[in-house]
Amino acid sequence: MATPGMLRTVIVDDEPVARRGLRRLALGHDRVQLVAECRDGVEAVRVIRATEPDLVLLDMQMPGLDGMGVIREIGVEAMPLTIFVTAYDSFAVRAFDVTAVDFVVKPVEETRLRRAIDRAVERHEARRAMAAGGPAPATAESASDRALAAAPVRTPPVRYATRLMASVGRRSTVIPIEEVVRIQADGYYAWVHTARARHLVRAPLTMLERALDPAMFLRVHRSAIVRVTAIRGFERSPAGRLTLTMEDGARAAVSRSRRAAVVAALRMPVEQASVGARP
Repeated sequence: MATPGMLRTVIVDDEPVARRGLRRLALGHDRVQLVAECRDGVEAVRVIRATEPDLVLLDMQMPGLDGMGVIREIGVEAMPLTIFVTAYDSFAVRAFDVTAVDFVVKPVEETRLRRAIDRAVERHEARRAMAAGGPAPATAESASDRALAAAPVRTPPVRYATRLMASVGRRSTVIPIEEVVRIQADGYYAWVHTARARHLVRAPLTMLERALDPAMFLRVHRSAIVRVTAIRGFERSPAGRLTLTMEDGARAAVSRSRRAAVVAALRMPVEQASVGARP
């Protein structure tokens, strides 16, 4: 049963540890009433339709139906207030494209989540006031929203990931983007290799490719991305296939369809891509 003044809230994340963390932090807010927790996007769609919550804390990266997929299934207009939870701050623009209240980046900080929930509370109260036929509550946010509405529309700058988040069990590791040498697909997930270790990131290669600065990273194969400055050399087989030698000593095959892009990125004429050549 709904408690007056409370935001009926659903938490959606495929990682049990992340769900527990979000539950603990969210319940620390005096306006949050937890309705349900969901393990994936399919369950989230069913629960949101059945319970009609006021607020959803929604993980953006999940196997199968991800956070954006949940919104497509429910519909933007029918979605409850949504706070996206993401490992990559570069997805902020995508979050606001679908009118999310806010987004928080993993590992989630208590003060940052509290601020996001405060915004959701203000938005919720404004909706209730409008539905009752009265004026929206005057808040600092509504004043800033009016100022933004009056300002010229500007396209937000593209933001690329500055670090990646890897999780194994209860342990999470932050990987600075400048330490990444190459990324290898492994089904829905990906292995991120640095010069010293490798880490499992719970996101598909296509999603990581969108999050990475194309001036720094290059998709060389459907299953591999490399950091351009980590390339130490390349070879060409008699059949004309390129193989890159990376900073960590690994070799990365270049697919035929991506060969021209790799050659262009290395700023070398095609005829120089010969055995033993260096960029």
